[in-house]
Amino acid sequence: MGFFDFMTEEIAMDLGTANTLIIHNGKVVVDSPSIVARDRVSGKIIAVGKEASLMQGKTHDNIKTIRPLKDGVIADFDASEKMISLFIKSIPALKKRLFTPALRMVVCIPSGITEVEMRAVKESCERVNGKEVYLIHEPMAAAIGIGVDIMQPKGNMIVDIGGGTTEIAVLALGGIVCDKSVKIAGDVFTNDIIYYMRTQHNLFVGEGTAEKIKIEIGAAIEDLDQGPEDLMVQGRDLLTGKPKQVNVSYREIAKALDKSIQRIEDAVMETLSQTPPELAADIYNTGIYLAGGGSMLRGLDKRISQKTDLPVYIAEDPLRAVVRGTGIVIKNIEKFKSILIK
Repeated sequence: MGFFDFMTEEIAMDLGTANTLIIHNGKVVVDSPSIVARDRVSGKIIAVGKEASLMQGKTHDNIKTIRPLKDGVIADFDASEKMISLFIKSIPALKKRLFTPALRMVVCIPSGITEVEMRAVKESCERVNGKEVYLIHEPMAAAIGIGVDIMQPKGNMIVDIGGGTTEIAVLALGGIVCDKSVKIAGDVFTNDIIYYMRTQHNLFVGEGTAEKIKIEIGAAIEDLDQGPEDLMVQGRDLLTGKPKQVNVSYREIAKALDKSIQRIEDAVMETLSQTPPELAADIYNTGIYLAGGGSMLRGLDKRISQKTDLPVYIAEDPLRAVVRGTGIVIKNIEKFKSILIK
């Protein structure tokens, strides 16, 4: 075993719908959009990650950009495998090696995932030389990344709003007591913004632009204490066909996202209503933790807090909470064996 251990590298991976993050030796070495660009003629992968994301919406007939994951699960098996393998090959410490080392991997999966989807993730990892592949539920990893001691007999509630899914879970004693996975998350917010711009401003904007609007002026409530400045948005006028620019305020985006956020609130309420009373008492004291990129929507914490009458805390660096938790798990794999799915 000694030689094998010497040859084995450990990596923690948060395979997300929007972004993939990898931790190796305690450092985040990959933080890239989960996008692949493929040449239609030769079938070769031309670009992956940031490079591919710059091509999104700007390709000609011979290039196709693919997002291999949809709703937190693998939709395009071939593309996702190539993407994982290219990301792993780009890790600086592994580049120097003559041959790909055997990998011990811990990978995050959404809590509402099926057996078949779980096997797809595992097989993708095994094909890139993953000798030991463990899976961990995202809310669990997020909780560890936030710094919650999940092994305690104490209830904690995590809401992880990613790109494809929002994971809501109540955790205690190193397990998920009740959870809900809804397919309303960052991607839906982006589409809401595209739809709003079309219907309210007669402006046709692409995914990249909508994403930018979401990040720069996205909000969950219309009355922020310090709202962001208005944003100039360029796109195509649907009436004249000419490129044009309009001015958009954060209040409009809050309106555009209102329905989707309401559905996340409902899911939170539903999860709370299924929580056993002893754990509900704990949550009354500890509050709700938010993680994932979606938790950075301005005023979302305040909105959920008003709805639930509970204190709501946003994880520091919420985008990396899940991968940070996964990184902690791989370092202390013996301690966390009970929560991993082999």
